[in-house]
Amino acid sequence: MIAHVKGRLASKSADRVVVETPGGVGYEVVVPLGVMERLPTAGADITLATELVVREDGWALYGFLDEAERRFFQRLTSVTGVGPKIGIALLSALGVERGARALREKNIALLSSVNGIGKKTAERLALELGEKVEDFADAPSVSVPEGAEAALKALERLGYGIAEADRAVRQVLAGNGNEETEALVRRALQILTTR
Repeated sequence: MIAHVKGRLASKSADRVVVETPGGVGYEVVVPLGVMERLPTAGADITLATELVVREDGWALYGFLDEAERRFFQRLTSVTGVGPKIGIALLSALGVERGARALREKNIALLSSVNGIGKKTAERLALELGEKVEDFADAPSVSVPEGAEAALKALERLGYGIAEADRAVRQVLAGNGNEETEALVRRALQILTTR
């Protein structure tokens, strides 16, 4: 198993990065959106906690900035029918703290709003993991300005899905830091309407 990768961040693209080790080996690592938002610019030194997933059709390396994210990913993919793509999608849309809360509270609507998770998969996740995510209650999370929750609710009232709105708001926060609710909604709408 490859437990972590340490080296220079050679490149960043949609959902993956390449980390070049001092020995010259470049590892392509798939990362959730929340990790991508927190990564430094290309050329910086980084360390990613990783999970190697071996399938019949190939090997894939998944990366996280901290051990809590990796353990949460492992917990998600331990559920029958939930593969790494769904694990990454859930982490990208909700993050560790919010994802764990949705599982504990059996919030099927929020879980099934994640791209790739239908109602039955959401119910299975909540049933199997609802009692097994207590240790993620105090997981470190990206600080979110007070206006972010209000912006999410406003976007949901405008008809956008929870996961879609969450991604747009987090993208705005990653680019500009703290903003007032009105500015967050306006910038998130720009992102959502240009997709």
